[in-house]
Amino acid sequence: ACTGIENIDEAITLLEQNNWDLVAAINGVIPQENGILQSEYGGETLHGPAYGPTSHSTAASSASSSSSAFRHVVPSRQIVERQPRMLDFRVEYRDRNVDVVLEDSSTVGDIKHILENELQIPASKMLLKGWKTGDVDDSTVLKSLHLPKNNSLYVLTPDLPPPSSSHSGALQESLNQNFMLIVTHREVQREYNLNFSGSSTIQEVKRNVYDLTSIPVRHQLWEGWPSSATDDSMTLAVSGVTFPCHRLTVGRRSSPVQTREQSEEQCTDVHMVSDSDGDDFEDATEFGVDDGEMFGVASSALRKSPMMPENAENEGDALLQFTAEFSSRYGDCHPVYFIGSLEAAFQEAFYGKARDRKLLAIYLHHDESVLTNVFCSQMLCAESIVSYLSQNFITWAWDMTKEANRARFLTMCTRHFGSVVAQTIRTQKTDQFPLFLIIMGKRSSNEVLNVIQGNTTVDELMMRLMAAMEIFSAQQQEDIKDEDEREARENVKREQDEAYRISLEADRAKREAQEREMAEQFRLEQIRKEQEEEREAIRLSLEQSLPPEPKEESTESVSKLRIRTPSGEFFERRFLASSKLQVVFDFVASKGYPWEEYKLLGTFPRRDVTQLDPNKSLLEVKLYPQETLFLEAKE
Repeated sequence: ACTGIENIDEAITLLEQNNWDLVAAINGVIPQENGILQSEYGGETLHGPAYGPTSHSTAASSASSSSSAFRHVVPSRQIVERQPRMLDFRVEYRDRNVDVVLEDSSTVGDIKHILENELQIPASKMLLKGWKTGDVDDSTVLKSLHLPKNNSLYVLTPDLPPPSSSHSGALQESLNQNFMLIVTHREVQREYNLNFSGSSTIQEVKRNVYDLTSIPVRHQLWEGWPSSATDDSMTLAVSGVTFPCHRLTVGRRSSPVQTREQSEEQCTDVHMVSDSDGDDFEDATEFGVDDGEMFGVASSALRKSPMMPENAENEGDALLQFTAEFSSRYGDCHPVYFIGSLEAAFQEAFYGKARDRKLLAIYLHHDESVLTNVFCSQMLCAESIVSYLSQNFITWAWDMTKEANRARFLTMCTRHFGSVVAQTIRTQKTDQFPLFLIIMGKRSSNEVLNVIQGNTTVDELMMRLMAAMEIFSAQQQEDIKDEDEREARENVKREQDEAYRISLEADRAKREAQEREMAEQFRLEQIRKEQEEEREAIRLSLEQSLPPEPKEESTESVSKLRIRTPSGEFFERRFLASSKLQVVFDFVASKGYPWEEYKLLGTFPRRDVTQLDPNKSLLEVKLYPQETLFLEAKE
């Protein structure tokens, strides 16, 4: 009511630009002399930030004229002023992204000066692209462009040398790559798999989609393009689409055009042929003519493209073009053609599980046959035929119009079906086309069940398809039975093999455990023997190193020692009183009682002789003239 703006989208855009400040939004669009709103409390005036002072009488008149529709409640004597609106820009330059934040009162030149410091590129060499409105120059104020808060721009520098060789090499590699664009036609829910090189432009993609969907470029509404793809002249390599596969959705942009029936009524009596190419036909809707037709004549008829390229190297690419051209000529209700080589179609139809196998239908097209258009439009595209083929057949197609493609198919036919079938197709006249071959997979070969010529009816075609299906079903049941029996035998064999394997594993584990136990026992026995041999060698060495036992009638002082073992046995020996205590220890060790393992104890007083100094004499340690000692194992 205040501004006269009735478009809701425009109103919401203005509110977003002013951070949802209602007073600032209204003051930004109403004339300057009316750019003052008055509060209903206290008669205080509210000035918009973009306008200078005005008289109180003007404010009052303005407020009185709009207060019924706009009531802004503020506290008494409070002045509402608009804060500066900040805009965020993400600027892309080659492999860099620069974030710029500045007020909407700034100019485009201010952005360039900031980028000049960040990118080290003269502002005069920059072309700042990505604006949603028309062309701008350095003096353009950002506020006048009505920009959202967040914006994406990119910088071009055509006057500067290209980037380093590594970046240039990566770009060149992207240009040479092939991108698969999966385009979904929204209205008919149909997918197209399109291959484009990285050097193809977005405009070329849109024109190709026009050929497939009959939606002119200017009426195409796209979803899925990256935010960096702001210009139709950009190549796919630099547009930001995902490699190797990217999904897009296209639909028809709604526009106030006349209906098909109105267009056909107005154009019934008009008969003319335009010399313009396909792009000129895009303006036909302006004159009440449907996008798919021009003055009652189908556009596909005016620019009839071959169903399949001649000498196509890749069968999958050739069938993609075949499917697209077939749809443009006869509509989207048609059999789903298998995209791939004939060998791949065999694999899909014949070499899965028996329950999943299907018949293979090969459609052979010929543009020069008078029966082709009738057969395709009235029989092959009939809903009953399309549904039956979809459920029970894998459908593969080939175009026999060009001699090179014809020769290529006959070669494939000879390789897969034999020379008889190839000769049968070779002798077919042009007017007998199109042909429909029904193929059933056998264990060792592929059998052609039926060859249907183009001069047939929908009922006859359906009957022959059903007859082939009966033959196939009988064979399929036998194959399923054989497959089930074979799988049962294989399951039993697998179970037996698994039980045998588990038994072998158990036997091997038991044998290995026994071998490990025996090896461990042998190792311990060897260690024990080695220890015993070592101890025996030490004992013998000590025994040989002992001084001779003095005789009883010796004139020297002799000490007589009586030693009791842990088993209760006694052994006696005479030692010179001057002999060291170590000689006694060696004597005891020579009897198999090393002093490292046993201690030698005296009886009275009880003492541990092994704790005494072994270099002292027996006389010094008071083991003279005689003493009884006993051995005790150390803990």
